[in-house]
Amino acid sequence: MPFKWFGKVSFVPYTKVSQFADELKEGRLVGSRCLSCGHVSFPPRADCIECLSPDFEWVEYSGKCILHTFTIIHAAPTGFDDIAPYIIGIVDLPEGGRLLGWMRGIEKEEIEIGMPLKVVPRMFEEIPEIKVYYTLEKRE
Repeated sequence: MPFKWFGKVSFVPYTKVSQFADELKEGRLVGSRCLSCGHVSFPPRADCIECLSPDFEWVEYSGKCILHTFTIIHAAPTGFDDIAPYIIGIVDLPEGGRLLGWMRGIEKEEIEIGMPLKVVPRMFEEIPEIKVYYTLEKRE
């Protein structure tokens, strides 16, 4: 058992932030806002990291972002080796939080730290189960 030091792993199918995947499926990017202190989080959190309150509301994000850093993956993990090399970026979201995603439609020569990008929610159409994710793309 590789992570035995972390104790029992929960496989409960319910989480208070499960709506996050539903919103992505519908093309919306959302975070959570604490109803007690107003702290905004992305990705959404069931409990506030500032005051630990369990009460939150959903807040829609614009999708606009600024590139914080990036890396090019040449030696990809199993399951991703057929698409290597690929570029992963970390962006700052103006509403609060950071996001990691695949950069799509951007050549490595075009990439500049601080460049404006947009987050685009997507689905893996070719997989029978619904798999949602997002890409980082040029902002017009």
